[in-house]
Amino acid sequence: MGAARTAGAGAGVLAVLLASVLWGTTGTAATLAPGVGPLAIGAAAMGLGGLLQAAMAGRGIVRSRHRLAARWPTVLVGGVGVALYPLAFYTSMHLAGVAAGTVVSIGSAPPASALIERLADGRRLSRRWLAGAALGLAGTALLCAAEAVHGGPAGTGSAGRTVLGVALGLVAGVTYAGYAWAAHRLITRNVPARAAMGAVFGLGGLMLLPVLAATGAPLTASWTNAGVGLYMAVVPMFTGYVLFGYGLARIPVSTATTLSLLEPAVAAVLAVLVVGEVLPAPGWAGVVLVLACLAVLTTPSRRARARVPASVPVTGAGSVPVTGRGPAPKIDGTAPRS
Repeated sequence: MGAARTAGAGAGVLAVLLASVLWGTTGTAATLAPGVGPLAIGAAAMGLGGLLQAAMAGRGIVRSRHRLAARWPTVLVGGVGVALYPLAFYTSMHLAGVAAGTVVSIGSAPPASALIERLADGRRLSRRWLAGAALGLAGTALLCAAEAVHGGPAGTGSAGRTVLGVALGLVAGVTYAGYAWAAHRLITRNVPARAAMGAVFGLGGLMLLPVLAATGAPLTASWTNAGVGLYMAVVPMFTGYVLFGYGLARIPVSTATTLSLLEPAVAAVLAVLVVGEVLPAPGWAGVVLVLACLAVLTTPSRRARARVPASVPVTGAGSVPVTGRGPAPKIDGTAPRS
């Protein structure tokens, strides 16, 4: 049984990593439709993707409607986060560049999620998570610094635009951590993962429809623009968040958001290979540190396996994942606050 649960945690880690690779393509895809503004891109991607999530989870949402209604503040927090995140994220990339915008947005999510988990759930963070997060954040800082030293991508403009882009990236990171925590909390309170993700993302998608109606006209101006919007909604947003929801049911939010640091590394590489941005040597060193972070978090720990009973699942980060049946015990045997 312990081996099966450990394998389940491993599958959750893999699902989050695959989702991160898909998310890493969004900034590059957005540059293929330069006539579409960041608000329209964000509203189309997350709005339509969220509504697809809700449609897929329709029956589950109906069956879980009483549990969801009892936890409506959590659903609302998640929905608001889903609505605000893409608007801040894509505007950040538009102002600061694909690499820097992605790095700041995703790089700020792990500490934000750790703080939320600590305050809301009482979860203590393992030394292994702290080591992995330190490597990942150092890597993202190098990526961001490399972008700043190089002067940003062509056309980025003034330093003020870059600073505003970085600030919006921080907003994106906090809202990402917020909706990830909300979905995870619903899952750990006996709401099925598909219903939890569908409710949170469906609500966020509804909130984004007015933004899409006001800004989305350029999406229909050409087949290329329409194709980019469709790709963003179906592949990184819909498919990516199906994978992310699968992962959230098996690993803690702090681990999931830290694993998603793979996204800025993928985005930076694609920005170089496809968009034509130049990534200096410190930026490549940052990519290496991000990969080292992922290695620390995903390599099984022999000491953790020896210390934890077979009935308790172990994650690569040294934390105990949840299985969807209630709050998970910690390594030391204590449980998060309800």
